[in-house]
Amino acid sequence: MSELKLNNPLIEQRADPWIYKHTDGYYYFTASVPEYDRIELRRARTIAGLAEAEAKTIWVKHETGWMSANIWAPEIHYIDGKWYVYYAAAHTSETRDGLFDHRMFVIENEAANPLEGEWVEKGQVVTKWESFALDATTFEHRGTRYYVWAQKDPGIPGNSNLYISEMENPWTLKGDQVLISKPEYDWEKQGYLVNEGAAILKRNGRIFMTYSASATDHNYCMGLLTADESSDLLNPNSWSKSPKPVFTTSEANGQYGPGHNSFTVSEDGTQDILVYHARSYKEIEGDPLYDPNRHTRVQLIRWHEDGTPDFGVPRPDTKLVNAD
Repeated sequence: MSELKLNNPLIEQRADPWIYKHTDGYYYFTASVPEYDRIELRRARTIAGLAEAEAKTIWVKHETGWMSANIWAPEIHYIDGKWYVYYAAAHTSETRDGLFDHRMFVIENEAANPLEGEWVEKGQVVTKWESFALDATTFEHRGTRYYVWAQKDPGIPGNSNLYISEMENPWTLKGDQVLISKPEYDWEKQGYLVNEGAAILKRNGRIFMTYSASATDHNYCMGLLTADESSDLLNPNSWSKSPKPVFTTSEANGQYGPGHNSFTVSEDGTQDILVYHARSYKEIEGDPLYDPNRHTRVQLIRWHEDGTPDFGVPRPDTKLVNAD
């Protein structure tokens, strides 16, 4: 497979995209909707099929209180025979000192097909601070389940840093909560000091953790942390940060602010695929967060000779007559 024969964008006006291929042969897709008021889920046998698949609303924000505003960045995971969606939510759309008031939450579904059955709220994922927290992901490695998220440490300047913790169960942390990355380089501090939106790819004896940095306009980009698969993932020294971003705006291809990615695989399981959002224009009126045109896009990941991922550049908008 030299390149994906897929439309770009794949799905319009869906930011923070998450595509997961399950053992049932289906791809599952969720993302932030422009209204930030609900969680949608769709599934299809192919990645291309997700574009036309029916989007089912599986959860709607509360009228008041926590989980009543700005529902952001849902991810769907299958853990120990049940489905879980992790998402961030706030109790107001207002900001304080430039920050929203998001916390992280989980819902659970025991049905084989997560578009069916009942989604049950498991509550907030509690961390050691009550502060701005979002963009949780989870992964298992060598029998241990880990949780990675972005949060504001009141003692560190900026918006958010990346933390890792073990999990007691899919909605509860245990043990140390460890800082593994904070904005340090100029490309992580454009507009805002941000590390967020982590995603995990395990290959070639290493654990690669991508994340997004800077403001959500054309400055938004992807960074990379790398750990050896045999290292202590709760030791900050196990993670090395690439000094340059690994995926950035391409003026030549008309792609701006690529980021908040996830990973999936090709239908035959042989190719790793990068899933991300980006805009097709640079100039934005008003707050970039309320510009709806961050579209879901996908492209193949290639690999350097040293075994590290080569994300390339965001491919240009392409409309195929018969995408498959």
